[in-house]
Amino acid sequence: MILNHQEILHKIRRMAYQIYEANVDETQIVIAGIADNGYHLAELLKKEVEKITPLSVALCRVKMNKKSPIGQVTCDCSLDAIENKSLVLVDDVLHSGTALVYGVAFFLQVPLKQFKTAVLVDRNHKKYPVKADFKGISLSTSMNENVVVDFTPDHFSARMA
Repeated sequence: MILNHQEILHKIRRMAYQIYEANVDETQIVIAGIADNGYHLAELLKKEVEKITPLSVALCRVKMNKKSPIGQVTCDCSLDAIENKSLVLVDDVLHSGTALVYGVAFFLQVPLKQFKTAVLVDRNHKKYPVKADFKGISLSTSMNENVVVDFTPDHFSARMA
């Protein structure tokens, strides 16, 4: 076990404060979560940001085939609705960076005021030059190790698989 339920809640709260600090002059931000676990984390971040700040938070679900995301990235919010807004792209684990890179590319179709990324676990094995601006924990793992995050209500966990 890497993180238990309480530790994950603590990391989410800390990340919410960091998101607010980066957007203190904004009135509205967009949090876009990569389905499925990235979206679950985005939902939790949205709730926490709204608890601690006056910010209005729009939530979007980003869908892609993480193994082959080329040309298959979609979002359930209109790109026009996020234009010139501050956006945070969220995923649960930063493995190789593939999902974040293709997510970033998708949102670069419109001008944004600010673009940040957030992950619960950063594995430090990036295939692409992408970084997490907000992260719960950084781990040095081998390429053969896998991190699994479970967002079962009242029993969150992150573990090596």
